[in-house]
Amino acid sequence: MTGAGPITTSPNGPERGVRGRMRRWRDQLIALGWLVLVWNLLWGEFSWGNLLGGLLVAIAVLLFFPLPPVTFGGRLRLRGLLAFGVRFVVELIRASAHVARIAVQPGYIPRSAIIAARLRIPTDLNLALTAEALSLVPGTLIVEVDRDAGMLYVHVLDVHRPSDLDAAREQVRVLERRIIAAVGSTAEVRRMRSGPVDKESP
Repeated sequence: MTGAGPITTSPNGPERGVRGRMRRWRDQLIALGWLVLVWNLLWGEFSWGNLLGGLLVAIAVLLFFPLPPVTFGGRLRLRGLLAFGVRFVVELIRASAHVARIAVQPGYIPRSAIIAARLRIPTDLNLALTAEALSLVPGTLIVEVDRDAGMLYVHVLDVHRPSDLDAAREQVRVLERRIIAAVGSTAEVRRMRSGPVDKESP
């Protein structure tokens, strides 16, 4: 009877296991941070109570309602993050003032529409971040997300002409560019600069 040959293991096996665990922990921490941020944005102010409450809610969500694994393959860019934050606050103020004007204008009935906007980087993370950021802006609301097509269906307020629909789609694309510039990978940033823009019908 012949003996079995020696069992060999890849020298990179333990290292890959450690890297995999570190990557999962990193992704969980990133998800935790985003959930806490969204919780505070929904409350409208940053306070110790909201931070603690958001942390508890985020931990509960990640423990009891685990989301599908979303790998973060990008890199954080301080300049892009600052630019995104400043422009997002400006957009919030502008949109809030616009919605407030509509609310107090006597006899004015705004027209609304639902547009389809295809993202240039249709990853799960980019879909989630772009949809969440759009939902936080007054006057826009995510109606549906088509994950396979990388499409967002957005309800927009106060549209009068076809050019308003085009402007709303461009707003989605601009927001996506800012998000990719802040947290996207080098390949995604390059693709945003050089890739073709799809046209959707109203």
